[in-house]
Amino acid sequence: MSNAKNEVEYEPKSVREILRDMKNLVSLMMDLAYFAYLNDNKELSDFVMKMEQEVDRLNYLLIMNSSLAVRDKEDAVGVSTIIKIGSALNDIANAAADIANLVRIGIRVHPAVREAFQKAEEQVESVKVPPRSILIGKSIAFLEEMGIYIDVIAVRRGKKWILDPDRQEKFKEYDELIVRGAREIIDDFKEVVKKHGG
Repeated sequence: MSNAKNEVEYEPKSVREILRDMKNLVSLMMDLAYFAYLNDNKELSDFVMKMEQEVDRLNYLLIMNSSLAVRDKEDAVGVSTIIKIGSALNDIANAAADIANLVRIGIRVHPAVREAFQKAEEQVESVKVPPRSILIGKSIAFLEEMGIYIDVIAVRRGKKWILDPDRQEKFKEYDELIVRGAREIIDDFKEVVKKHGG
């Protein structure tokens, strides 16, 4: 864990914004941590470890900015609740980092753990965009127009990773997509990716 207290400077950012950023980052961390662990992906595990430092920073900023809003006892009660939420998100981020760290220290996935993940309602998988795929040149937002409701949480393009890509990000040939969704939706998505464009 980083020593956030020595690194964080005050930013005039609303508590709501900070909590939203923390929630989004922690959600992404959990997905990437499990994917990295199940697929022995050190590169993604390293990203998760860096994100954990950012969550630490945001949590300290949340405490700082919340404290500045306290004027009386009622404010203090409200702020204490906000700080508890931030602390819980920070704990989840730490847990995600612990999972990602299993890859870094070389602890392999037990078959029972792999089986449990395969039975989970939502899956996180890697899908490659082949040449001539119907998706090439289309944006992530286009998937909803096709009736495919799946989360693209990361894109590997050559040696570059795009984490939490914008909905306007366009698919390119040979992109590796890390996606999250129900098993049947991921299977449908894989079939769409294989289709050739016109």
